[in-house]
Amino acid sequence: MSCRLILVGGFLGAGKTTLLAETAHKLSLQGLKVGLITNDQATHLVDTRMLVRSGAGVAEVSGSCFCCNFQGLLDAMDQLKKTFDADIVLAEPVGSCTDLSATIIQPLKDQLQSRLLISPLTVLADPIKLGAILAGGTAGLHDSAAYIYRKQLEEADLILISKVDLLTLSMVDDLLSQVRKAFPSAIVQPLSTEKNVGLDDWLDHVLHKTTAGNTLLDLDYDRYAEGEAVLGWLNARFELRATTGVWHTFADTIMTRLHQQFSERNLPIGHVKLIIESESQVVFANLTGAEIKPKIRGEITSAPHATMTINARVETCPEELRRIIRQALEQSSIGINVYQEQWNCLRPGRPEPTYRYSKRVA
Repeated sequence: MSCRLILVGGFLGAGKTTLLAETAHKLSLQGLKVGLITNDQATHLVDTRMLVRSGAGVAEVSGSCFCCNFQGLLDAMDQLKKTFDADIVLAEPVGSCTDLSATIIQPLKDQLQSRLLISPLTVLADPIKLGAILAGGTAGLHDSAAYIYRKQLEEADLILISKVDLLTLSMVDDLLSQVRKAFPSAIVQPLSTEKNVGLDDWLDHVLHKTTAGNTLLDLDYDRYAEGEAVLGWLNARFELRATTGVWHTFADTIMTRLHQQFSERNLPIGHVKLIIESESQVVFANLTGAEIKPKIRGEITSAPHATMTINARVETCPEELRRIIRQALEQSSIGINVYQEQWNCLRPGRPEPTYRYSKRVA
């Protein structure tokens, strides 16, 4: 392979997939060939389904994180180069993953230095949780999950404060100042993919720099493992049948019920994503926290058949997560037949990286 790799990390719900989709679109308009790599603990990933529709080449590494399946990442990059002749590959690690510098960037520099340009490690941080994390709190997360959030920021070469359209200008300036003070070795920039704020500045940096993985973490792997294990992890896929295909309303009803159920039980939400597809039409919904209402985008008109994929990352046991999702589906599917096709509900296992370098590779 001979291409540029841009790793985009950050905690669940930070907006990584939206950034990848917008970036792929923008770069393709410039005549560049873009490949995207998604990553998850299980198959049937909403992010993959959404990004495939962007027109870019997409590869998925599922079953474990990039760190624990380094060869899977290499194979995905190789596939995108051979199949799509990708000039640029954007890769999105699992949202609960950290230690990317030691386990991914240093091994890549060591093994593929002559064939791969590696951009500075970008980490997205949503502003809702960020303020509490900077103040030493947990932003409603389990203490060990908040530990992962902080470590992601600590190892970043470049921190993007996402969704700044939700804040006033003075709030954005204050957050930028706080983050720069807390993480002085990182470049810190604002971003709103919704309002096209900061995207060009970020691209200008990551497309022209090759200093990556400047920080190696001092990481407590027991605490890291606990931070991932507190999350219930659900991926499910369904076939849908209805006499009237009111799929936007169906998606809205499910997500509203889930939002209510998680809020009433005081269960911190990493993210909940849903995509309903019928041929060329799609409805996409996401939920990133109890304090934010679900967002529904797209429409499907007059389609009696559709497929639906749901991903949920919520701080609870897999059994309770499964029960809540099933109940929401049953209560929302009046007049709709839902046929289960695939159902994975799990708790992430302990991270066991393929490599973990103790020194930076030049």
